[in-house]
Amino acid sequence: MTAKKPLAAIVGPTATGKSAIALHVATRLQAEIISVDSAQVYRGMDIGTAKLPPAERVGPGGVPIPHHLIDIVDPDEPFSVADFQKLARETIASILQRGRVPLLVGGTGLYYQAVVDPYLFTPMPGDKKIRQYLEEQARSRGNEYLYEELKRVDPEAARRIHLHDRRRLVRALEVYIMTGKPISAALEWRRRQETPYRLAAVALTMPRPQLYRRIEARVDAMIAQGLVEEVRGLLARYDHRLPALQAVGYKEIGAYVRGEMELEDAVALLKRNTRRLAKRQLTWFKRDTRLRWWEVEPGRQEEIAAEIANYIAGYLDIDVE
Repeated sequence: MTAKKPLAAIVGPTATGKSAIALHVATRLQAEIISVDSAQVYRGMDIGTAKLPPAERVGPGGVPIPHHLIDIVDPDEPFSVADFQKLARETIASILQRGRVPLLVGGTGLYYQAVVDPYLFTPMPGDKKIRQYLEEQARSRGNEYLYEELKRVDPEAARRIHLHDRRRLVRALEVYIMTGKPISAALEWRRRQETPYRLAAVALTMPRPQLYRRIEARVDAMIAQGLVEEVRGLLARYDHRLPALQAVGYKEIGAYVRGEMELEDAVALLKRNTRRLAKRQLTWFKRDTRLRWWEVEPGRQEEIAAEIANYIAGYLDIDVE
């Protein structure tokens, strides 16, 4: 029997300090970081995704920490969770070959789970006319109509797809109409199989009021750092309807840049939507009973990082510096 390969992970909702703690952990474990963020894969989307600049991808003492799966596609290039799964698993293999520890870090639950669990992605057909019909239904009757239809024909997909994610709602119904089978059959969860990795995974959390304060401060900092200018530059090159530019931060500020709302209203909407994103992330990760949870407390970042590094090292039976 082939031994499972070691894999570590630090996940959790946005603004819990995953990136900073991961730098400390990676230094102690001789690890390389694999970003698990569905927006950080896009080039040019830096401020709104809280992407660490290359100069800041260093651990204590200035030790460089390699980061992977950041800036790998342009916003107008198609990129799916299946693409991410393939690239992430290839990256894990190459890190292990170098004798280093692969460390997944991020908050995109589906991307994380597609890597650590035995998801099987099966190509499904598409039909332009059906898609156009469904998109027209969404425009005239609202996303709620599509969502209710999806709950009727594919409750499992409806549980995974958010009401406001029109693109995925349309795709799920398109597949059902084309094949007579739910799209959840294409994203098959093989419950009788186990993860291909020996997984040491932790999740970060903090009291809700503290998390919301951090989210508000982060959004204010993004505006100060030039998020409006970043979005304006992207919209000068790309169609605002691209899936990449529907990410939290880009959709709201994009509405301001296009003159659809005042900046104050766009910022308030961004803060609200980021809070909602954090709640969805918490809900997703709390379903995973393998995760060891750490509550992040002010002033204890380095101490928490040391605790996490020791936990991962003990679980994977590796040395810690």
